[in-house]
Amino acid sequence: MKILQVITSMHIGGAEKLVTEITPLLKDRGYQVDVLLFDGTCTSFKLALQKKGIRIFEFSKGGSVYNPLYILKLFSFLRKYDIIHTHNTAPQLFAALGSVVCSVVLVTTEHTTSNRRRGWRWYKPIDRWMYNQYDTVITISDKAEENLKKYLGYCCTHICTVYNGVNISHFKEAEPDNSLRRNADKKVIVMVAGFRYQKDQDTLIRTMKYLSKEQYELWLVGDGERRELLEQLASEEKVEDIVRFLGVRSDVPNILKAADVVVMSSHFEGLSLSSIEGMAVGKPFIASDVDGLHEITVGAGVLFPHGDSERLAEEIEKLMQNPDYYKEVADKCLERASKYDIKVMVEQYISVYNAVSK
Repeated sequence: MKILQVITSMHIGGAEKLVTEITPLLKDRGYQVDVLLFDGTCTSFKLALQKKGIRIFEFSKGGSVYNPLYILKLFSFLRKYDIIHTHNTAPQLFAALGSVVCSVVLVTTEHTTSNRRRGWRWYKPIDRWMYNQYDTVITISDKAEENLKKYLGYCCTHICTVYNGVNISHFKEAEPDNSLRRNADKKVIVMVAGFRYQKDQDTLIRTMKYLSKEQYELWLVGDGERRELLEQLASEEKVEDIVRFLGVRSDVPNILKAADVVVMSSHFEGLSLSSIEGMAVGKPFIASDVDGLHEITVGAGVLFPHGDSERLAEEIEKLMQNPDYYKEVADKCLERASKYDIKVMVEQYISVYNAVSK
């Protein structure tokens, strides 16, 4: 079976992480899996795929991923593969348009519980048409499936859920990179996420003004369009000396392992791979109580009200001041992470591919 993964780029993000992880595993199972990028800019994810011998095609380096010429370029790929698997809006739409004149099996993964275009009334007919061109639409959490069906407003028998998965042992067994610590006595809070509108690093930065500068430090791993705004916010809140912007890193497991608390502050999520990774290192995990984070965190990690920086500070202090509670939460998080092992996810994706290719 020949499968083409089509995605906008390999910049940091959940969809990109999924493609990076699942593609080599599918190849190991005997499938021919290639990757097509609308934006082929070199990133750590792209390099990781190349090192594992994955063939990568690209339309350009940089520029708009919504270039209509990409629809025409897609035609040359559609007939060469048994399954076209898309990720993110532009590939989803362009592959659907291409399928009108080229018979092809289409699969897509919806990576979030919501997105901006669902707020555009005029766009809903386009979305309904687009999703209807797909043989299967995969969502990454129960809430994501529920929200998509509610949004589309018709019987969606071709939608199913496959939970995101991570290489649990890779994170569980990682060695901490303690060289990052400026002060061995300080407690480190870490968040790994792109600096995009979906994420809420703002609340976490504001949280730092409620915590002692002598006792705490924040590491923000990632990059993106909002970096300058977040750096400015740290300065405005007068916490720039304890907020460190580490950029895009290839040693995330080691960074997570070196931290004391892992936080995911977001406005909404699908099923966050970074959150599962944070749980897998055996540290307490704290998350915004929003769609996509609630269901994986409740009963294991700690939830705080969306946007409530004072409450987040209180939850962090509670963990740090109570060693028994800290260990209890950390153990529960590690147990929860084990339910999202990538091996399970791969088997479920293979089942979907087999079903649509019959």
